[in-house]
Amino acid sequence: MSKRVLLMTGDGGEALEVFYPYYRVQEAGHTVVLAAPRKKTVHTVIHDREPDWDISTEKPGYRIEADAAYADVHPEEFDALLLSGGRAPEYARLDEHAPRIVRAFWDSGKPIGAICHGGLFFVAAGIDLTGRSLTATRGIRPELKRLGAKYLTERVVVDRNLVTAQSWRDLPGFMREFMRLL
Repeated sequence: MSKRVLLMTGDGGEALEVFYPYYRVQEAGHTVVLAAPRKKTVHTVIHDREPDWDISTEKPGYRIEADAAYADVHPEEFDALLLSGGRAPEYARLDEHAPRIVRAFWDSGKPIGAICHGGLFFVAAGIDLTGRSLTATRGIRPELKRLGAKYLTERVVVDRNLVTAQSWRDLPGFMREFMRLL
C-alpha cells in the first residue's frame, strides 16, 4: 500500500539529506511531499570536511521546488515524517507552524526520521525525549539532552518509531531503517 511521507526542509538543507530520502521513498512506490517555510524554490547546500578544518564547509547545492508551505501541511494526511538536516532546521524550526507539525507526528506515534540537525525541530516543538535514545550531529547534542534524550554515538539509532542518524554519510543505514518502519 502506498504511503504519504512529509519531508521537512528549507533553504540550507543538506543536499544529500534532502534528495536521497526524497528519491528513495519514491523508489519504493510512496509519495513524498516536500515542505518548507514557504512554497518556493528551496536552495540546498553541500557540507564537506576540508583538511585541517574543525567545522564543515558549505557550498551551494541543487535546487528543488517545495510542494507545500508549513502553514498548509495537515499532518493527519501523512503516514510518516522525515526531518532533513543541514542548516535548514536552524531557521525553519522558527516558523510558527513547524512545532505544530512535528508535535502532531510525535503524538500520533507515526514513524519519524531525523538526520543531522533535523533534531532541532524537536527542540522547537518542545518534545519530551525522556527515555528515548537517539543520535544527531554532535553540535546539537546539548539541546537534545536538555529535552531528556539519551544521546548515543552510534551512526544510526532506532528507538521505537524514531530513526535518527548523524550525517549524510549515514544515509544508507538511516533510510534502510526508516523504510522498515514505513
